[in-house]
Amino acid sequence: MLDQKLQQKLQQKLSSQQIQVIKMLEIPTMMLEQRIKEEMEENPALEIDEQFDEPNDEQSHRDDDDRDDDDDYDSERDSDNEFTIDDYFNEDEYSNYKFKDNNNSGNSDNKEIPFSVGNSFHENLYEQLSLLDLNEHEMFVADFILGNIDDEGYLRRDLENICDDIMFSQNLETSEKELQHILKLVQSLDPAGVGARDLQECLLLQITRKHKTATTLTAAEILRNYYPEFTKKHYDKILQSLEIEREDLKDAIDEIMKLNPKPGNAYSDAQQKGTTQFITPDFIIEDHNGKLSIHLHARNEPELHVSKSYIDMYAHYKQGGEKSKSNKEAVQFIQQKIDGAKWFIDAIKQRKNTLLNTMQAIFSYQKAFFETGDEARLKPMILKDIAEIVGLDVSTVSRVANSKYVQTPYGIFQLKHFFSESMQTDAGEEVSSREIKAILQENIENENKQNPFTDEQLAEILKEKGYVIARRTVAKYREQLGIPVGRLRKEV
Repeated sequence: MLDQKLQQKLQQKLSSQQIQVIKMLEIPTMMLEQRIKEEMEENPALEIDEQFDEPNDEQSHRDDDDRDDDDDYDSERDSDNEFTIDDYFNEDEYSNYKFKDNNNSGNSDNKEIPFSVGNSFHENLYEQLSLLDLNEHEMFVADFILGNIDDEGYLRRDLENICDDIMFSQNLETSEKELQHILKLVQSLDPAGVGARDLQECLLLQITRKHKTATTLTAAEILRNYYPEFTKKHYDKILQSLEIEREDLKDAIDEIMKLNPKPGNAYSDAQQKGTTQFITPDFIIEDHNGKLSIHLHARNEPELHVSKSYIDMYAHYKQGGEKSKSNKEAVQFIQQKIDGAKWFIDAIKQRKNTLLNTMQAIFSYQKAFFETGDEARLKPMILKDIAEIVGLDVSTVSRVANSKYVQTPYGIFQLKHFFSESMQTDAGEEVSSREIKAILQENIENENKQNPFTDEQLAEILKEKGYVIARRTVAKYREQLGIPVGRLRKEV
């Protein structure tokens, strides 16, 4: 049975220009210039001043004239199109940014330095393979094995599956025994460890190529017969089984730690040295004789305006009225392009204002740090604190803080760096979780590595210092610092 009823509900939908504002807010400075170029390619009514770094009087006068020419158009189109950025976010519309923490000169040219790149990892393997004394069949099988080696240098597939692939896809008969033989040849190539099927085999392939000494032989024995004990750092069991001195065990483990767990990365890392990525800060805080000033990094933010030719065309076709279908379509097309250009320019302006207001609020809240550079003076701060100061939604502040950097006299920091939880000492004093993490890291660095602290012991140490936090909170902070559990920090 059909049941019809009327239902009234309130929904918030974003227009295309509102979505554009949101997206513009998320774009970091280093990507802004590319975004502007893309918009200009799509919209010919949007133009850029040629010398936007240092606009002269003539340009300023021309821009004023353009704005005067826009007045008639503005009165028709913009009377009901005013909006503010904070109108477009729901309370629950948050990005992945968490509520807790976890140079270029403006006049310099961004010139890329050309660099040469050698052979890739796989190209290097193929060249070595061609030097081996293999017949046509063996070369094909070896080539097939190389094709299954990943960028880290590992053969992740079973030989049985590779054997089936060769049989069905190439109609070539082979066997696992033959594959095992050819794999050994592949594993003799450089870098040492290539073609391994797991980490244990990778390390063994490397250690067995080293010059045979008492230390390397002990290291090979550990990897071959005591690998589980080694990974779990059960060193006492290894000492008892091998009947060696603790110093000998330490030397063997040091030798193992020198090995490369990802031999293929040695090639990609070498190539990446020529493609170093530089951070372009979104904000710059400068010290002028003890007085700090904040400004937006505007190197990639050129001056934009609506094309005067499009304004003139709009006026021309508008005067002609709607005498023909083609004239009406021309008016609609030009009007659409001018609207798009004006909306984009407004989005750029709102992005600039919102970023500056938010950065100013962060600066005021963490002024003690920006004046001294002392991280111990960072106050507990969450997104809501800044949102209340600037009068924006929390999600808006989240978008500003995400992927943005600030250049200070003490280095370049992510805005996320200044956000942290609030904790209370047993004396009732409010402190930042960053301060607790610093104490936690200091105690772990100075611990006895043969008997490292457990999370329970670390919680007790913090309690003695006046920071009463649970063991699970200690574990959370330790993980955020990238520090493993006590068992894995153990050394000989």
